[in-house]
Amino acid sequence: MQIETPPTDKPYEKPEGERRGLILVNTGDGKGKSTAAFGLALRAHGRGKAVKIYQFMKVPTARFGEHRMFEQIGIPIEGLGDGFSWKSQDLEHSAQLAREGWARARASILSGDYFLVVLDEITYPLIYGWLPLDEVLQTLRARPKEVHVVLTGRRCPPEIIELADTVTEMTLIKHAFKAGIPAQRGIED
Repeated sequence: MQIETPPTDKPYEKPEGERRGLILVNTGDGKGKSTAAFGLALRAHGRGKAVKIYQFMKVPTARFGEHRMFEQIGIPIEGLGDGFSWKSQDLEHSAQLAREGWARARASILSGDYFLVVLDEITYPLIYGWLPLDEVLQTLRARPKEVHVVLTGRRCPPEIIELADTVTEMTLIKHAFKAGIPAQRGIED
């Protein structure tokens, strides 16, 4: 490790542009895509802003740690899917659930009722061909100007990356699972 001298001058100029809703993408093979989106949801909620979270791959009855906490503090979170695709008994049913869930998420985005809408794991139904990319892009472009949208998942389509205001790629450097350590409650779920 190299020791650095802390900056004493402000390293940037304050932007002059207009404040508006942003499109944010968390993608890549590393851990933390959903976790970062949930952090934004907490930050917005803490400022009294309306937040809605849609999870495209989680079942509606999911009770992971985030579901328990968001329920306690009043952030609505909705599972739209039927779990991991490799566990699905009927991929056409999975696709139908994604389409039905997208209709609800789209309505929330366009309603203007929410400051922040999280589309957790939406990249999977997109890359599986279950959702029409053009409709998602059109919705993101047509959203009310004050609505922020966060999209998460691996292999985000380049068209969404091009449209987004902020894109973060989580890079996998090392993961405990690859070393044979099972998922830990409270860390991975």
